[in-house]
Amino acid sequence: MRKGEHTRQEIIRKAAPIFNQRGYDGAALSDLMRATGLEKGGIYRHFSSKQALAAEAFDYAWQQTVNARIQDLDTISNTVDRLKKLIANFVERRGIIPGGCPLLNTAIDTDDGNSVLRERACKALRGWRSHLTSIVSAGIKAREIRPKTDAKKLAALIISSLEGAVMVYRLERNEEALRAVQSHLERYLETELRLPAKNQNKN
Repeated sequence: MRKGEHTRQEIIRKAAPIFNQRGYDGAALSDLMRATGLEKGGIYRHFSSKQALAAEAFDYAWQQTVNARIQDLDTISNTVDRLKKLIANFVERRGIIPGGCPLLNTAIDTDDGNSVLRERACKALRGWRSHLTSIVSAGIKAREIRPKTDAKKLAALIISSLEGAVMVYRLERNEEALRAVQSHLERYLETELRLPAKNQNKN
């Protein structure tokens, strides 16, 4: 990696927690300069605007978050167990980027305007929903999940439940809502979604 690209990536990495914790408007240039050790010109030599940096910082924060959520999923063969692991990862590894879930933060922060960041958040949501949908669809095909399951609706249910629990967690500063949602989703997956073993080998 060339020096200029390395510097650019370091700016993104160091700016990501600032935007995630303080929001777009709350992230002052002085904060970014202090975190990166660069002057204004040094930052804007690599980015055309604060908004451009914020968009790249969101993408970085979101990718780090996704990596944490899907960690070890490929070691689990059964799709129901894979979904349960993803939910557990969400609850246990939510602090990868200081400030919490970048998707929730950015969705709230950009609700009144910033179209660039809003589109980045929408793209992230679509990607997460698509990933969950693909897991469920694979489970249906493998006869591990009940055939009449609506994969897209289940993905939306999981995402909405987890993100809502994060909001309550941040307001109340305890994990009760997160643990309750995790337990509820795991029970739902077991009792309503998992196809009984005796039915899995039927034609």
